[in-house]
Amino acid sequence: MKELEARTGVGRETIRVYLRFGIIPEPIRAKRNVADYGEEHVRAVLAVRELQRESRLTLTQIADVVRGRTTEQRIDAGAFQHLEELVATGVGLDNSLVGISSLAEDNPHALGDARALQAIGAAEVIENGDEPKLSLSDARLVTIWGQMRRAGFVESADFPPEILGFYVEAAEYLAANEATKFLERTEGRISEQEAAAMLDVGLPRMLDFFGLLRLKFFLRNIHHAKRGNGHVEQAAEPPPPRRKRRAVRGVQAEAGARSRS
Repeated sequence: MKELEARTGVGRETIRVYLRFGIIPEPIRAKRNVADYGEEHVRAVLAVRELQRESRLTLTQIADVVRGRTTEQRIDAGAFQHLEELVATGVGLDNSLVGISSLAEDNPHALGDARALQAIGAAEVIENGDEPKLSLSDARLVTIWGQMRRAGFVESADFPPEILGFYVEAAEYLAANEATKFLERTEGRISEQEAAAMLDVGLPRMLDFFGLLRLKFFLRNIHHAKRGNGHVEQAAEPPPPRRKRRAVRGVQAEAGARSRS
């Protein structure tokens, strides 16, 4: 416990609260008064701390989301890397996948939307067990599209979920370039801990940065369309991401393996 406190900067009483909420794994107890903590506990404690600090989630909300239950509070995209980390470290492994039926109350089209998103490569429907399930991140994607439905983005208005395909292509292209450029500039120059710290700060900030750029260009195109002939000019398409997919996936897999080691 003393070493876990030193590695995470979180006090033992707080760590014990995390254990009571069931959001970090139980230690291995070789003897009655001996508890062994491993790297998975370090990652889990840090993930909970970041969720509290960056996303302002309570421990109850964190526990609910990890177990597949919904929360009323909006969760930023950057928070899901920490939620997935909690699942990956063994927290609630039996409940790490979200049953699609649990999303149906907010979005009656959840199953159809999930399959549509799977068809365009945006999500993966897991068919093992009593009902189709999704990862936490994919469940959030379906939830977001359900919110879009309530705003009027529906099939009858020519807004099927499949219309999001261009987002998938753009995200894959952008993420592949981000991973490649980051590795080119850091590999062999800084430690894995330093690289992880950079990504912990950089990834959520770049989500905000890209979102603001997209909003600016979207409004610019709408403005031009209103002043012109009513049509938005098509931007030049980026190079197809599939061109270097195999090589990039190898780089990403290598990066993931290093981050897990």
